[in-house]
Amino acid sequence: MSSGLAIALLLVVALVAANLPWVSDRVGLVYRAPGGRKREWVRLIEWSVLFGLVALVGAGLEMRTQGQLQAQGWEFWVIGLCLFAVFALPGFIYHHDLRRRLAKRHPRVSP
Repeated sequence: MSSGLAIALLLVVALVAANLPWVSDRVGLVYRAPGGRKREWVRLIEWSVLFGLVALVGAGLEMRTQGQLQAQGWEFWVIGLCLFAVFALPGFIYHHDLRRRLAKRHPRVSP
């Protein structure tokens, strides 16, 4: 696998993973939340866990393409976390604003 393909794959995985907690109402994408809605702290915990998983995927891709892992300082992790937060913005906006606006515009008709 080339480095360019590994970078593109990692960016796609990070974009999808960053939005999953806000798009799904299932805890861990498996269990239905009590009351049908997840709390925000559960979404933040899921988002943090997914950040860790994306970091592991990135380390695996780095090991596969370069054969070694480079030492990273705290600056690298802060920038990575900020980039992951930017990737999560579409899902966050959908969950907190867009979904309600769409529901108001197209109400469901009950028989």
